[in-house]
Amino acid sequence: MEWLKANNELIPLSWFEQMRSNTPVSFNEEYNNWDAFRYEDIKAMFTNHEVFSSQLNDTVREPIDASILFLDPPKHRQLRMLVSRAFTPQVIEALGPKITAISHELCDQIEQRGSMDVVHDFASPLPMIVIAEMLGIPAADRLQFREWSIALVGNDYEAFVACQQEMSEYFTAIANDRRTAPQQDLISSLVHTHVDGEQLTDLEIIGFCVLLLVAGNETTTNLISSSMLCFDSERDARDQLMADPTLFPQAIEEVLRYCSPVQVTSRKVKQATELRGHSLLPGQQINIWIGSANHDPDVFESPNTFNIHRSPNPHLAFGHGIHFCLGAQLARLEARIALRILFERFPNFRRDQRMTLERADSTMIFGLKSLPFFIA
Repeated sequence: MEWLKANNELIPLSWFEQMRSNTPVSFNEEYNNWDAFRYEDIKAMFTNHEVFSSQLNDTVREPIDASILFLDPPKHRQLRMLVSRAFTPQVIEALGPKITAISHELCDQIEQRGSMDVVHDFASPLPMIVIAEMLGIPAADRLQFREWSIALVGNDYEAFVACQQEMSEYFTAIANDRRTAPQQDLISSLVHTHVDGEQLTDLEIIGFCVLLLVAGNETTTNLISSSMLCFDSERDARDQLMADPTLFPQAIEEVLRYCSPVQVTSRKVKQATELRGHSLLPGQQINIWIGSANHDPDVFESPNTFNIHRSPNPHLAFGHGIHFCLGAQLARLEARIALRILFERFPNFRRDQRMTLERADSTMIFGLKSLPFFIA
């Protein structure tokens, strides 16, 4: 990947390799937390919620703390059952025509301009429109959604807190409206659904909407833009996809591995445990470097080579175990449809290499601030 060789800070593969080899489990004294880098360890931590808890805070500080992302069983199971009804395979596949129509509308606008910033003109608005329509959010509020989404994954903690306060007020008003005047949207479903005789609380509804905004928007945005970046750089892969679009699903899996949209997540140690000779104590946090795990040579042959034919490809881009991403099927569907349409509409696309690639201001997420392309 020429773009990665030119700027290894975009995805720090050399640092991942160094840490996996020398200190696969390391302690940061300043923050009293740990970092884990090897695939085997990270996959095990995803499944061992008795020792490695997703509930990072003892009390709910922000709405997202009440989402399934930060809950352990049994509450996690109950809440996931409630919200998973909106993400059944049948529901997701039924979105295909809508995703196709939105993709073509965005391409029409790009065609009129004569150029494309993949991030701003396509990869960002597509999932935003899909999620907004699923939730029942007015089109006029989509730009505000994008600002909230960026703040939720960014490194500015004050913006992170402020946007959740704003979102709490926003979604509370909508939830209250849907209780008295339900519509055919996800928020109406959330406020009226029952499992084991229980409904979601207001905080849980808000938390899920916040989570959906991040998981449903940022992941897909960065998957699509990273795909275009990789396919532009790897001409053989691009030519094969042009000749045989049935290769897109497995090519997308390789993008998920190579440019994992979520680079790092965290767990809190619940019980004293040993990991590679280190003693981890209750209350300590451990950062799980998914981006490193997905380049571990113990699991992936030639891990730093982009190979759309890689099989098997057991990447951890969507997590593993009970916290496997609820929206994974939607992200894959959006990427598959969107990329095929981009290839069909703009077969001569190429990146404007005069523009320097800059990573978005987020440690957790890998994404680009901008990705200009020529389309003819």
